[in-house]
Amino acid sequence: MSKIAFTFPGQGAQYVGMGKEFYEAYPVCRQVMDCASQVTGLSMPEICFEENEKINITEYTQIAMLSVSAAILKLLEEKGLHSQVNAGLSLGEYGALLASGVISLEDAFAPVRKRGIYMQEAVPVGGAMSAVLGLDAAVIEQICQETEGIVSIANYNCPGQIVITGEAAAVEAASGKLKEAGARRVLPLKVSGPFHSAMLTGAGEKLREALKDVEIREFSTPYVTNVTAQYVRRPDEVKELLVQQVSSPVRWQQCVEAMIADGVDTFVEIGPGRTLTGFLRKINRNVKGFHVEKPEDMENLMKALA
Repeated sequence: MSKIAFTFPGQGAQYVGMGKEFYEAYPVCRQVMDCASQVTGLSMPEICFEENEKINITEYTQIAMLSVSAAILKLLEEKGLHSQVNAGLSLGEYGALLASGVISLEDAFAPVRKRGIYMQEAVPVGGAMSAVLGLDAAVIEQICQETEGIVSIANYNCPGQIVITGEAAAVEAASGKLKEAGARRVLPLKVSGPFHSAMLTGAGEKLREALKDVEIREFSTPYVTNVTAQYVRRPDEVKELLVQQVSSPVRWQQCVEAMIADGVDTFVEIGPGRTLTGFLRKINRNVKGFHVEKPEDMENLMKALA
């Protein structure tokens, strides 16, 4: 019997048309995305399906991504597919909380809409992020510490791929040192701000306020948090972790390794893109990885797990 983890992608995997086939074919998917529209006052079909600028602007991207992942999740659950543990990359953590039964759709959509706004507002002029390829995490951590200004690790994605974040000048200075230290490449990312850095602490504090009215329920299955890469089973820990997550590194590789150590052998990425499935192959090739972003992906998954 497979031990299954559901995983949920973060910002950056969005594209025009995401979720459209599910929305048109399955009533439960329509209900979920329409719920997101009602809660936020935004049209999810408009943002997700039609050519527009909003889809790549943080305050809209986050809620749009979550609405698609949540719609697919609810369909999988309706089909009888359930996980034993869940995790999400950054924004994706709200999808994981839905899968763990901890929050309602409304209580996921409302704070994520605000999270996107707060993160957009908190973006200072002169923030940046860069992907560092082919260099050990310990070396990158050391160079970030030695570099003047604010620069730190934002994402531990997989072996050989780490993202740094912070003040543009500090990120640039660190990038030069990282190349000298042997990084294969250092690629500036097209993002609107220095996410998962100390510069976003203010956004996290605003999010704390937005989470006050959110009801956190008992877990049906645990989730693994980005902040510590450990299993979370206590409802009273959730809100503080979501606040910290905004300005803390995303320990994705460590999250995946924790689930594998616990016996997970099948990972199902739910939502746009297949970024996490790509990371999984680099973390451990001995486990199975599936992604569900189109109806045919779901059919393939159901057959494989039958």
